[in-house]
Amino acid sequence: MLKKTSLALWGAALFLAWNGLLLLFLWSRPGALPGPQTPQNPSASRLLPAQLLQLAQDAEAELRLQRELLLQIQKFSQRRQKTPKPPRIVVPAAATQPTEPPVIPVLVLACDRSSVRRCLDKLLRYRPSARRFPVIVSQDCGHAETARVIASYGQAVAHIRQPDLSDVPVPPEHRKFQGYYKISRHYRWALGQVFRTFRYRAAIVVEDDLEVAPDFFEYFQAVLPLLQKDPSLWCASAWNDNGKEALVDAGRAELLYRTDFFPGLGWLLLAELWDELEPKWPAAFWDDWMRQPEQRRGRSCVRPEVSRTMTFGRKGVSHGQFFDQYLKFIKLNDRFVPFTQMDLSYLKKDQYERFFLQQVYSAPEVKLEELQKEAGKDLGAVRLQYRGRDSFKALAKALGLMDDLKSGVPRAGYRGIVSFVCRGRRVFLAPPSDWTGYDPSWS
Repeated sequence: MLKKTSLALWGAALFLAWNGLLLLFLWSRPGALPGPQTPQNPSASRLLPAQLLQLAQDAEAELRLQRELLLQIQKFSQRRQKTPKPPRIVVPAAATQPTEPPVIPVLVLACDRSSVRRCLDKLLRYRPSARRFPVIVSQDCGHAETARVIASYGQAVAHIRQPDLSDVPVPPEHRKFQGYYKISRHYRWALGQVFRTFRYRAAIVVEDDLEVAPDFFEYFQAVLPLLQKDPSLWCASAWNDNGKEALVDAGRAELLYRTDFFPGLGWLLLAELWDELEPKWPAAFWDDWMRQPEQRRGRSCVRPEVSRTMTFGRKGVSHGQFFDQYLKFIKLNDRFVPFTQMDLSYLKKDQYERFFLQQVYSAPEVKLEELQKEAGKDLGAVRLQYRGRDSFKALAKALGLMDDLKSGVPRAGYRGIVSFVCRGRRVFLAPPSDWTGYDPSWS
């Protein structure tokens, strides 16, 4: 419409300008009009009618030219109006704007440790976005000092409180495990709030005695799509059970693995998994319950070479079990790895098993004595083979690995294989290549 109006105005302006110039031209021609009759110009009155007639004829001819010009302008304008315009291509917003990163809340389970401040300080320091990673602190126990610490963060965290603080009815022989029953009840209530009340589609779960690494959020943001696309994965954990400094390659902090062992201690799950677990959630010992074949159903978790969490909580219902021997020595990653810019498709089940199993069983087999004899930093990977439960436990204990098994699964193990570093050398503690599955009786 704007173009049509501009064209019409242009034609009219051209017409008026042309006529103005024509009139000026005719008036300015020498002899165009006779001067006044004087004794020196006696014929002026006789020439006037003839000259006026000639002027009128010239003007008429010019007007015909103007009319033809206007007709041409009009025809040109009509042709442009009849010419079909190219269709307007509407590009969907999703094609023009980058995909919005998902919102992944961090659920912090707290009770009566005011040292939750250490956990929250690191979470808030390292999170890249408050909107994408809201922090929800769920408090059990009703401990006033811990509640004041949480409240001191104001709007930076959401503080929710477990409403049922009563004792849980337990069998007489489990009276000393009352704390484990309360923890399981709290987990069920808090995860219900995240997935049912707040309706999030995924969540990271940490406890109040965990400190996180600088790339904690980067790691979980990167592995979330794997969980969404690969049904053989059911969680991602920030924890390596054998993550003591002497047992990991700190220079390869980007390494990630699949593991059949549920690590916990900072882990990501989807709402779909909670839909599956909530109806049968256990009364106590929820983490060991997660490690049972009935819950795991052959699925694996993603875990890092170098842990993205470490625990500072010796005090707790477990009374420091494993803390002094293992947990306090866990190496916390201290450098940022840009996981979201990396191709993690190698962690998909089929691809992972092709390259990982080939890597393990192509490594030369060595004996424990050979492995312990000399440093092997510049040497290739080797395989240390076990053939039964007792063999595994003896080798694991000698190497400083955690030697306990849950439902027959070794900590950090995948298809029975535990990957670690010994004296600077990559070692695979592995069963024979004809391994057929875990034996729950090994627990």
